[in-house]
Amino acid sequence: MSEQPPELTLEAAMERLEAIVREMEGGDLPLETLISKYEEGTRLSKLCREKLDGAEQRIRMITRDAAGNPVLEEFESTGEE
Repeated sequence: MSEQPPELTLEAAMERLEAIVREMEGGDLPLETLISKYEEGTRLSKLCREKLDGAEQRIRMITRDAAGNPVLEEFESTGEE
């Protein structure tokens, strides 16, 4: 059984994605490396989108109680997209 790598934060994923773009724009990479970087970038892009969608859902869960005070209701992600 293989261990899963720790999940990246949104900021770390975005930094890595930016680094990949810079590497690919440099034009010095062989085709196989470009394809590998593109695949990694696609995974990171999906991860960023999921994290942003989750944050948006949590923000939408803020409601008001009967007295008009803001109340945060926990958002339970289904993990399904």
